[in-house]
Amino acid sequence: MPSIASCWKGTDGRGRPLPLEGQGVGGIGVERNPAASGFTLAEMVITCAVMLILASVVFPTARVTERRMKETELRAALRELRYAIDDYKRYSDAGLIPVDMNTEGYPHELDDLVEGVNLVGQIDRKVKFLRSVPRDPMTGKTEWGLRSYQDEPDSEGWGGENVYDVYSLSRGVSIDGVPYKKW
Repeated sequence: MPSIASCWKGTDGRGRPLPLEGQGVGGIGVERNPAASGFTLAEMVITCAVMLILASVVFPTARVTERRMKETELRAALRELRYAIDDYKRYSDAGLIPVDMNTEGYPHELDDLVEGVNLVGQIDRKVKFLRSVPRDPMTGKTEWGLRSYQDEPDSEGWGGENVYDVYSLSRGVSIDGVPYKKW
């Protein structure tokens, strides 16, 4: 605690000068007006510049992330459809469901997988392979490109005999450069 005599001389008792009223560190006179507190123009400009730089990094990343999520959904939907078609084929090859001529044991259309098929010898029991036809995330519709067993492997026209394969009707190209219809 400084003594009265040392305070009178302007020191704290250890030889260091005491700041005067209204003086900042080092004795520089700085008067603060409480009504004038806030941000300076330079601080606001720097803050806006930093926000713009961060936004320019975040928005393209968000677009790529959204596209990847849609591609993941497309893979899952195609896989679900192909598994259902393959299950239908396994049932027909095992003789558990009736096989029509020229179908090679594949369904006539995608709705057959949803509506179900009666088991051989059991009129009241149906086997369903899908709850519903999945939505194509790239087109937003439940419409898919279809190929028959009799069609060429990369044909874009459906022969109509059966559903052997499905593909997306989107004209887009994936992140890795492969058109969605080739998936």
